[in-house]
Amino acid sequence: MQSQHHKHEPEIIVKHLSVGYDGKVILSDLTFDIPKKKITAIIGPNGSGKSTLMKAILGIIPFQKGSVTMSGHPVEKSYGKIGYVPQRFDIDRSFPITVKELLSLAERGSINKDRMNEVLGEVGLNPVTVGRMLIGSLSGGQMQRVLIARAIMTDPDILFLDEPATGIDVAGEQSIFELLEHLQSDHDTTIVMISHEVNLVEKHVDNVICLNRGLVCAGPPAKALSDKVMKQLYGQHYDRHDHDH
Repeated sequence: MQSQHHKHEPEIIVKHLSVGYDGKVILSDLTFDIPKKKITAIIGPNGSGKSTLMKAILGIIPFQKGSVTMSGHPVEKSYGKIGYVPQRFDIDRSFPITVKELLSLAERGSINKDRMNEVLGEVGLNPVTVGRMLIGSLSGGQMQRVLIARAIMTDPDILFLDEPATGIDVAGEQSIFELLEHLQSDHDTTIVMISHEVNLVEKHVDNVICLNRGLVCAGPPAKALSDKVMKQLYGQHYDRHDHDH
C-alpha cells in the first residue's frame, strides 16, 4: 500500500503562495498540486502572473507568504533534479558559439560528447550537422530544441519551460509539444510549462493550472478548459477559436 501511496503523491505542492513587489500584489493565495510524471500547463491572460509563478516555484524570486515543496523537500534541495528553459535566453545570437559549445556550458566538469550527441538526437536534431552550427544560424524552432537539450543534459526529474513554443510557426509549435510528450513518456519526467496555446494544451497535457493573479482552476483539461472556466479566465467574450491557428 505504501508504494501505491507514493506513486500518487504530487511532485510539487504549492500552499497559500502570495508574491508581490513594492506593495503591489502579483499573485494571491495560490494553493494547488502538480502531479508527478505528467505534463502540466500554466495558462492565463497576459499579465496574469504565469512567469512570476514559475520563478517563485523555482526559488528565483522570493514570495511573501506560503510554501512550495518539490518531492517533499524545499525547492533549494531539489536544484540538482531541475531543468529550466526560460522564455528569453539571454545570449547574443551573434556571439560566435556553436551548439555543442553552448551545451558544454551546461555540463559540470568534463564535457561528455556522447551525452551531447544523445540529447541532440533526443530533441530531434542531427548531432553532427547541428552540433557544429553557430547559434546565430539556427531557426527559432531549432534554438528552442537546443535549449531543451541543454536543460535535459543532466537528466532532470522535473523540466520547467516558459512558453517553449513562442515565436515558432504552427507546425513547430505542434512538434515542440510532441517532443515534450516524448520526454515525459520515455523518461518519466515531470514537465511544467507556461503556454498561451489553448488548443495545443488541450491535446497534449495532463493537467492545467488556470491563473489570473489568483487561481481560477486546476485540474485535468476536461475540467480546466471548460467554456465556463475559459470565460472566467479570459473574460466573457472569450472565443476558443481566437486561440487556435
